Amino acid sequence: MSRLLRIEDNMEQTTETRLSVHEAVCAERYKQIQESFDRVDARFQDGNSKFRRLEYIMYAVMEAVLLGPGAAATFFKKLIGL
Repeated sequence: MSRLLRIEDNMEQTTETRLSVHEAVCAERYKQIQESFDRVDARFQDGNSKFRRLEYIMYAVMEAVLLGPGAAATFFKKLIGL
């Protein structure tokens, strides 16, 4: 009977060891994933300001197309002060 108890104790220790290793590996993976998300978020915020300028240019082009070249030229002259 004592041999059976030793085997069970050994299996329990092995399971605890494997679980501890698994938790440590998963914690490291989670940390790396979170850092990756933070880098992507930072790049997105940087790109957001760059795209805002393009967005305004696209609005100006759409207005020029919808209102015609004469209206766009008049607006541009007023914009630059001519």
